[in-house]
Parts: sequence; C-alpha cells; structure tokens
Amino acid sequence: MLRFAPSPTTDINIGDLHIALFNYLTAQHLKEDFIVRIEDLDSKDAKSEDILDTLALFNIHYTQVMQQSQNVRFHAAMALQLMHEKMAFSCFCSSAWLDSKKSEAEALSKEYCYDDACRNLPAELVIDNTNPFTVRITRPNAPLLLSDKLQGDLSFSPDYIDSFVIMHQDKTPTADFASAVDDMLNDISVIIRDKTLIQHSAKQEHIRKSLSYDKKVTFIHIPTIKEKITVKSLLADGFLPEAILNYLISMSMKTDKEIFTLEECKKWFRIENIISTSTSASIQFDMQRLREINREHLKNLEPRELSRYVGFADDEIGKLAYIYLDDIATTKELKEKINPIFNQTAKITNDEGIETLITTIKNAPYFDEYEAFRSYIIEKSGFDGEKFEKQFRMLLTNSNKGPELSEIYKYLKNYIGEIIK
Repeated sequence: MLRFAPSPTTDINIGDLHIALFNYLTAQHLKEDFIVRIEDLDSKDAKSEDILDTLALFNIHYTQVMQQSQNVRFHAAMALQLMHEKMAFSCFCSSAWLDSKKSEAEALSKEYCYDDACRNLPAELVIDNTNPFTVRITRPNAPLLLSDKLQGDLSFSPDYIDSFVIMHQDKTPTADFASAVDDMLNDISVIIRDKTLIQHSAKQEHIRKSLSYDKKVTFIHIPTIKEKITVKSLLADGFLPEAILNYLISMSMKTDKEIFTLEECKKWFRIENIISTSTSASIQFDMQRLREINREHLKNLEPRELSRYVGFADDEIGKLAYIYLDDIATTKELKEKINPIFNQTAKITNDEGIETLITTIKNAPYFDEYEAFRSYIIEKSGFDGEKFEKQFRMLLTNSNKGPELSEIYKYLKNYIGEIIK
C-alpha cells in the first residue's frame, strides 16, 4: 500500500504533484493500492475537493480517500499505550520555558534538544498537577537506523530524534504522530516523499518501533523541487497535464524516450529508475524545458483536438494552430495568436486605400491557391505586392508578423468572408 498525504491548507504545488505521481506510478508497478490521505488535523478549511480534482485531471487514480481527522480516537489510544508502557510521558513545561531553553541553545550555537525535565517525574506529581501538558515520546536509547532506497543507510542519534511531542495540550496528535499511526493502520509498505522530510521519517519510524510495529517500510526520499509553483498557475499559463507529467518524470529518472504519455510511462516504469537519479538535495524546475515538452505534446494532438484549446472544433483551425507552434509553446499563447483572427473589433489599419482592398477581397471569387488569390487582388485593387501583403496580413491575422501568408491562407481561405467584413 502506498499513500499521498497532502495538506489541504494551500493549493497543490508542483512538488506535491511530483510526490503524488511517483507514489502512484510505484503503486501501479507493484500492483498495490494507492490511497489519498488528507492531513486535515490543522485545518477544517480544507481544499480536499481541489486536491482530488487536480489528481483526476492528471489521471492519477486512487483506491480510497481518507481524512486524517477520522482517526483521532486511534491516535489517542496509541498515545495512551505508549504512556502505559513508559515509552511516553506527560510534559508540563510551558511554552515560555521551552522558548528560553531554545534561546540558550541558539546563543551557544548548539542544536536545541529537550532536556527530559518531565520524563522521570514521580507519579504523585503527575497526578496532582493541574497544569496543561503535552505528551512526549521517549527518545531512543541507541541510534535509529533508516534504510532509504535512494539515500542509502542513514543513522540518527538519540538527541537528533529527541523526546518530541506527540500529543498537543488539547490532546490532538502532532503531524508526525498522526502520520505514523495512520501508516500503520493502512498497512503502508512504501513511503515516497520529499528529501527535506527525512527527519520526519526518522521520527515516525521511532514512533512505529516504540509501538512494537515490526512491518518493514521501504523509504524513497526524492530531491525536492526548489520552486513552489502551483499546479493551477501552470494550467492557467497553458501547459497540458500530460506535458507537466512528462517533465516531472523525466526530471527525476531515466526514461525510455523524451516525449511520452503517462500510460506509456507505466509500461516501462521501474523503482530502480528512481534510485539511479541524482542524490542532490534539490532539483531546479526548468520552465524552458517544460515549454519544449509542452510544444511537442501540442504537436502530437489531432487537429480537431488542438482546435478545442482555442475555442473551436474544426480540423482547419487545428492545422492553422500547428504552424504557430514553431514560435510558441502553450495553449494560452496559441489563443493569443488565433483569437484575434476572428475578433474584428480589434483590427486597426489606417493605410490609404484599405477600404478598396477590403471591398476587392469581399467581392473576389474563391481561390484554392494563395498565389492565384494574391495575383487577383493585386490586379483589382491596384496595390503593389509588398503593400498588399502588409495590409492583408493585418486584416487576416490582426498582426504585422507571423507565419508565411501562403500557409495561413491554406487554412483560412474558407473563412475570409467571415474574417474580413
């Protein structure tokens, strides 16, 4: 079983999608279930539906959705078990006291470590104490070992793990404790997550070991994407979901080819391909590379499908769009080229004789070939070739530059009467 555990407090970003994608692909490869766990303990203002809609848009399918808040009774029960077994203890230290200790450590350029002040309090002091308290798990007695498929064998000292808080004063679980318990409850076998979360993985492993959970969990910590670009912004800028997935996969592992779909990737995806990638702490999001990949995916669309991205359902408009793809790379940019062609109100030209040219074009017979059309209009209007092409391009495309007019005419010749009014 694999899981994707997003926070619902913010829009899903490219790093979140990266993690979801690799969990999904690994689940497909291992033929295991893949669940989405919404970590909603810190916020009831959840954007759960937005997260699920995004996954659906990218064809990342899951077998179950669960809200972390559904498991609070299990979190409390597990914390109580740890306390009964002397693996956790009540901590009455105030926030002000802890902050002062952290400041002292910072002044000495030392890492802060809880001093276990409340760990061995006599039972009568605990029972009679009416002050609010947190619950802390007891630090390990020996270094904690964690084997990661990408990062190798890792060792964490007891002080690094620390006696950290697992239950807040309001008796709600901390994120690490809830996550560890939920992974146990769901029989999670593989955890793929951001490399920046290794410390949290170590703490969660300590929680499971303290609860005598002996199932071996496979960890794969992949480099983080530096930029926190939202998925919504990429889609709004005109990047296709398939192109975004293509880039996220190729930036993190070796692939059979440069341009591919998610379904194609499933056929050759192997966990070992992730293992062979860079072990650097982070990877740079290359927008130019994404643009190149997006352009190729646009070129691979059928003409009618491509035309839908600019508001049509027409093969000829789709073919027209193709010829603009040498210079642009997104559907947003494509709309900016195609839409003005059919937007008469935006067309401006003040050259002398333009009305004559418009009248001549409107009264011209149909010509299949551009050169025949060009010769006829030049003859009837009295324009020279250069002036005609300059004005005709503006009338036809609402732009003074672009692809060859002969290519544009090929796909717009049946629309000239509609465009030039």
